[in-house]
Amino acid sequence: MGTDNAFAELGLGSDATEREVKAAWRRLASQWHPDRNTSADAVARMQRINQAFEQIRNAGFPASPAPAPSDETEPAPAAAAAEDAAEPRRRPIHRKVKLTLEEAAAGSIKSLRGKMTHACATCDGAGHQVLGGNCAQCGGSGAVAKRSFFGWPGGMSECVACHGGGIAQRSCPDCEGAGTQSRAYQVKVRIPPGVRHGDLLHVDGRRARANPPPADLELRVELLAHPFFELDEDGTLRCEMPVDGFAWIANRTVQLPTLAGLRSLALRRDRLSYRLQGEGYPTGRGGARGDQVVTVQPVFPEQLSADQEILLDQLIASSSGHGATAPDERLRAWNRGLRAWERGLDARDRRTAQG
Repeated sequence: MGTDNAFAELGLGSDATEREVKAAWRRLASQWHPDRNTSADAVARMQRINQAFEQIRNAGFPASPAPAPSDETEPAPAAAAAEDAAEPRRRPIHRKVKLTLEEAAAGSIKSLRGKMTHACATCDGAGHQVLGGNCAQCGGSGAVAKRSFFGWPGGMSECVACHGGGIAQRSCPDCEGAGTQSRAYQVKVRIPPGVRHGDLLHVDGRRARANPPPADLELRVELLAHPFFELDEDGTLRCEMPVDGFAWIANRTVQLPTLAGLRSLALRRDRLSYRLQGEGYPTGRGGARGDQVVTVQPVFPEQLSADQEILLDQLIASSSGHGATAPDERLRAWNRGLRAWERGLDARDRRTAQG
């Protein structure tokens, strides 16, 4: 079989590269192997495929074409250029980066680790290397006779030495027969302040120093649920906070959470909602912060103790005008109106009794 006929047998042109020849041989061998193809001419076709591959191999594979010149005017850094020459850049690696509201608001640095698995470049993902010549185990047929328990012929089975190809081969030493290789990477990523849930961040993988990823990273931001805060679209941060009811009545000071930590809040018994300017979330990446709105929920005990009952009675007495503190004008006016209304009812009842 001539070399041109060998290429034609594999369905290739005479300028096909070594990688294309091997890929065509594996594809055709998988299609025409007698164990997988029961047609009458499967064995003959498989032999021609093996002979064609052997003919091309003995004649020498065509040289791979040189890469086309780049249109880029700016040269890449030396380290990046050397890496690209050894391994072309792949499609971006898509990952999620989970952030707390505190990390996302202030910006943070995240260390990302991962592992990429790719086809072994030495064996082109096959897991083995072709040595040439017929397989010594099956004599080039790709199949061996099975034997029953008593030594009787039991049909044919695929040759394990050549994986049914009929050509002598060996396990790939670089991937140990797996056909794939794994590469670990680690990169530190600076997250800008003010990112939102669902934002997409692009990271140039070539900027990593120690173990760079084999491709750029596309990071999808995922903001974690917060135990205290709810974030609005305009950057307003909302917080509902239970407080001691007696502390609220007494206008005491309590500690409340903010993205920057705890701060003091002076309660007012005439207010349940408070707005803290500039304590919310950035309105844009690196932009001004929104406000934080705090809604307090006064909490009173379901059942008062004896001491609390006594103290409340004293408070009620002081509000009625019997103590040192003068009662509120609203309460005095209400009590005056209530007594006048009661006197009117009494007078009506007396008139009714006399009539």
